[in-house]
Amino acid sequence: METLLGVKIGCLLALLVFTLFCGLIPICFKWFRIHAATGKHRRVLSLLGCVSAGVFLGAGLMHMTAEALEGIDSEIQRTGSRGNSSDTTDSTNVDYPFGELIISLGFFLVFLLESLALQWCPGGTKGSKTQEEGWGTSHGAHSMSLHSHGPLPSSSQGPLRALILLLSLSFHSVFEGLAVGLQSSIPSVLQLCLAVLAHKGLVVFGVGLRLVQTGTEPRWALISILALALMSPLGLALGLAVAGGDPEGGRALAQAVLEGVAAGTFLYVTFLEILPRELASSESPLAKWGCVAAGFTFMAIIAIWA
Repeated sequence: METLLGVKIGCLLALLVFTLFCGLIPICFKWFRIHAATGKHRRVLSLLGCVSAGVFLGAGLMHMTAEALEGIDSEIQRTGSRGNSSDTTDSTNVDYPFGELIISLGFFLVFLLESLALQWCPGGTKGSKTQEEGWGTSHGAHSMSLHSHGPLPSSSQGPLRALILLLSLSFHSVFEGLAVGLQSSIPSVLQLCLAVLAHKGLVVFGVGLRLVQTGTEPRWALISILALALMSPLGLALGLAVAGGDPEGGRALAQAVLEGVAAGTFLYVTFLEILPRELASSESPLAKWGCVAAGFTFMAIIAIWA
């Protein structure tokens, strides 16, 4: 028992240190700042951004959404098996796609927040026009403002979407750490921790790169990465605290619902902020497709063990 506890504490420290390391790489090195890059350097950073977009896409679909659907479905099945007095009603409830509904609610929640922000701050659309003109002068006929993907997200939306991205990842990270903390054997702890490390390292590197490329102040970028790095160790510590308990009283269902909402918000930011920004320029479309596919493939392979 003491050996298992020591392994879990070691995993806690590994999650904290490795996540901080991966997230701080793009923040601490000026090479990753795309606004100051030109020529080949800028193209390399753009392709690297596409890889991170593929990582986010894979994290949203292969990890967060899959885990949320599995958790919600299992909890509904468990609830239905307890009160099996009315077979007709139970079968109707189980057949309804509750998991997809909760994920969609998370998606529309972020949509509502952005709509309210734009309603209250209508001046933010001016920043979008200025940003489009700047990109147009930089890239000529193939500028982002003329490309078929449409205009870039406005500057007022950027900080809000970054905050939403960090919150959704924080929820997910807490539950990942919780899963590690609840394991009852050393091999299962090590296997799950390694999978979380690989998954978290890629995602947090992408978050750091995203913060740098969207012009976030270094101080706030550091605070964001530090807060995100603390989430998995926090979840693992919570798992240690409740490892001997039974997930009754709705705790597991509440966790599954929060995972679903976080997955919906993550998908919103991925499809409406990250992918459009990376694919807006028509320069090297096949290379960008390959980079997005490579990032997605990394996450799909990690999903075998995670």
